[in-house]
Amino acid sequence: MGQCCSKVSGVNNDAVAAGHQSKPVHPTPPPAPPGEGSGSGGAFSGKSTPAYSFSASPFPSPLPAGVAPSPARTPGRKFRWPLPPPSPARPIMAILRRQGRAERPKEGPIPEERQGDEGERESSLDKSFGYGKNFGARFELGKEVGRGHFGHTCWAKGKKGELKGQPVAVKIISKAKMTTAIAVEDVRREVKILKALSGHKNLIKFHDAFEDVNNVYMVMELCEGGELLDRILSRGGRYTEEDAKTIVVQILSVVSYCHLQGVVHRDLKPENFLFATRDEDAPMKVIDFGLSDFVRPDQRLNDIVGSAYYVSPEVLHRSYNLEADLWSIGVITYILLCGSRPFWARTESGIFRSVIRADPNFVDAPWSTMSPEAKDFVKRLLNKDHRKRMTAAQALTHPWLRDENSAVPLDISIYKLVKSYVRASPLKRSALKALSKAITEDELIYLRAQFSLLDPKHGYVTLENFRMALMRNATDAMKESRVLDILNLMEPLSYKKMDFEEFCAAAISAYQLEALEGWEKIANIAFTYFEKEGNRAVSVEELAQEMNLGPNAYPLFNDWIRNSDGKLSFLGYTKFLHGVTIRSSNTRHR
Repeated sequence: MGQCCSKVSGVNNDAVAAGHQSKPVHPTPPPAPPGEGSGSGGAFSGKSTPAYSFSASPFPSPLPAGVAPSPARTPGRKFRWPLPPPSPARPIMAILRRQGRAERPKEGPIPEERQGDEGERESSLDKSFGYGKNFGARFELGKEVGRGHFGHTCWAKGKKGELKGQPVAVKIISKAKMTTAIAVEDVRREVKILKALSGHKNLIKFHDAFEDVNNVYMVMELCEGGELLDRILSRGGRYTEEDAKTIVVQILSVVSYCHLQGVVHRDLKPENFLFATRDEDAPMKVIDFGLSDFVRPDQRLNDIVGSAYYVSPEVLHRSYNLEADLWSIGVITYILLCGSRPFWARTESGIFRSVIRADPNFVDAPWSTMSPEAKDFVKRLLNKDHRKRMTAAQALTHPWLRDENSAVPLDISIYKLVKSYVRASPLKRSALKALSKAITEDELIYLRAQFSLLDPKHGYVTLENFRMALMRNATDAMKESRVLDILNLMEPLSYKKMDFEEFCAAAISAYQLEALEGWEKIANIAFTYFEKEGNRAVSVEELAQEMNLGPNAYPLFNDWIRNSDGKLSFLGYTKFLHGVTIRSSNTRHR
């Protein structure tokens, strides 16, 4: 994507378009020729948009000399560490404190990184993908519609077969650019994800992949309606609330579909959403899965990938899952509604400092005239604690977007929460049951929808209901990401039935409820129920065991227990729901 500032004036932060360049997280190369990007983001719209893999922080690598981190792939590294790599956030902040005058980021793609001397030679790489070899016989290539650092995209037309006479987009990736095993694997994974995910109306349709001696060819649906970014600019930098809702619902719908299948996109931004046609009400499609990955429900990824203005705090901290995509959606929604970015700076390091430390502005115009529901929606996506963010399916039931005529998709987070509940202690289950009795109607709407999707029999669900609900939505992607494995951890449900009341207790997140403005009232009501039905005498030792902490943590729990009867106090109850991290308990061995 080239510079777009001239398209619009009066938009905050030097115009939204200027900041929608993907920014590298390591030293920036000289400017690229105008219009040059990655060849992925604008592959189907006649534009090129850079998309980068932030393989390291912008500062000296914490890894030993000669060892470089993976640019986009978390599993299957050449070098494995007993612990996750150090977070870049701390060195970022340390250097920022002593940083002098910073240069403004230059534009252009990041040159492909070589992975150090790993004894790997390009000539020894296996660049045979097993794709069809008859691309030339099947398609007639037309003009180039986008060019980037790793390849280019052309208009094409089918010559025979089911696509005969139909226009398509062909993403062409040069094998000469694949200089490492990781680069080869990235191409394999992108094709695998596109094949496995096909079927959602807001997902770019993948037709087939081909190869020859020189290139890999990805044949996909041709979208001629342009990027979401272009439409934002054509509207003077922002959408009305009603029009923004239409866009956000489509984004959440396709992202919830990807998340249920165990795929995290990792590069959601306006440039990666295209309109099928130029009609005002044309459906929108998500594209560019070049940085996407399969992720198991409880897995934490640690590669820093994405685009600077849309990257979440936990990605910078090198420990994230599906929630990172919801942060990016929050940034997109903020831009749609007010025309400026929530986190902005003129340098990469400044962007990361803003993401980690700054709070978005919800005070100045036009936020002062925005509905409370719109502001609440964006705030709940831009929560720096990823545990407090709404999921994509949950966001579709938020009061700002709620539509009784729209179906709510199955949420994989329900499985994670129920898994934890059925394996929890009786005390923890009692605490959650009390909390479930205090939640608001807004939260119940989401839970009723999820319970209904499990197809309860006579008002109850069992492990088989959870299994069948997943199988009804299963694709090859779900098998690749091993989503179904979570059912093995829900085995205690094999021996019991769960009614809606208990389902609510199992499927609520105390972290998400803490993010609500009415949390204090909810907590007080819940504690009243807990006092009547679940509170009992508990020892410091038992609490530590509940939290999976050792004796060094005992002093932390002293003020959680009432001296009068040995039961949890209100503070203890809320802390018990929230949990304790090792860092906050000071129990690390020295």
